[in-house]
Amino acid sequence: MDRVHERIAGRFTRSEPRGRARENVSGPVAGLERKNGWTLAEQAGEVSPDGEQRLLRWADWDIDGVRDDVRDYVVEHLGEPGGVLIVDDTGFLKKGTRSAGVQRQYSGTAGRIENCQIDTFWPMPVLVGMR
Repeated sequence: MDRVHERIAGRFTRSEPRGRARENVSGPVAGLERKNGWTLAEQAGEVSPDGEQRLLRWADWDIDGVRDDVRDYVVEHLGEPGGVLIVDDTGFLKKGTRSAGVQRQYSGTAGRIENCQIDTFWPMPVLVGMR
């Protein structure tokens, strides 16, 4: 994670968002049972997810540059000649409607249309060699 952060750090104009970005990169791979805004904030030593929301909504940073840096890092470290990156989504079945993004939609987890959330997790790339 340090190498990824070193690569993207220059895309943030201020030190506070740069530090928050470091936690953002580390949080998803932390050994937490549940990963949501609150648990990731607690993992980072914060009292609420407000700082993360500020980073995503208002901080000045080069979003496209970060995307390109992360893509280049993945290609350099996981890529093979003739390899293919496969990104898979995951469906979470939900009974209510109060969670963000819940609606009746196809869920591969359920194998049918259900009330659910669909999410794609980073970093979860799988490389498959082509022949």
